[in-house]
Amino acid sequence: MSAIRILVVDDHTLFRRGLIALLRQDGRFAVVGEAGDAGEAQRRAQELGPDVILLDNHLPGVAGIAALPGLKEAAPAARVLMLTMSEDEGNLAAALRAGACGYLLKTVDSETLAQAIARAMQGESVVSPEMTGKLVSAFQQASARPAADETPAPPAAADPIRSLSPREREILQHIARGASNKEIARALAIAETTVKIHVQHILRKLDLNSRVQAAVYAAGRDGWKLGSEP
Repeated sequence: MSAIRILVVDDHTLFRRGLIALLRQDGRFAVVGEAGDAGEAQRRAQELGPDVILLDNHLPGVAGIAALPGLKEAAPAARVLMLTMSEDEGNLAAALRAGACGYLLKTVDSETLAQAIARAMQGESVVSPEMTGKLVSAFQQASARPAADETPAPPAAADPIRSLSPREREILQHIARGASNKEIARALAIAETTVKIHVQHILRKLDLNSRVQAAVYAAGRDGWKLGSEP
């Protein structure tokens, strides 16, 4: 397989150069460019067509989240991973809505970052475990507030959670905790490829597009229990 082509966007030169040096030690990656602000990032993205863009949010002028639409337009095939110090759940939600496929904190270790990049290239959404908890918490709080035009809940018989097998429900709960396929496989003593297939089935049955959506969906459920019939 060819190396994953990466564009690094961060305004802190020392951090950016250190990150590039780290990534270049891994044969799976090829850093094809770097940028220190949103304008330069958009130009470089259009010129280079990277596979993955590692994007900080705190950029001079235009913030990384605000730059996401322009980056997606400049390099439509690129997967954008936020790599930032911001633990604000509002920034997390805004980034995902704007098209980021993941949100990682700069405190992440090198191996986790490498796995996140690889998972992003496989079409997965990746969020730092600390931020998954905040996203789930925000979703639960929003769900707890009654809306003026709230419609009645569908009958239990129509609930898509019933279409999941006990194993799929078990894996869904691990996803809600922010676990990767490898971590789930280790916890359940099954093959990682088996976990991947189960995840695909879960997303299809629940009509979801990403692991992040699955985590939020699971967090909003309080009427089913792990490994039991709902």
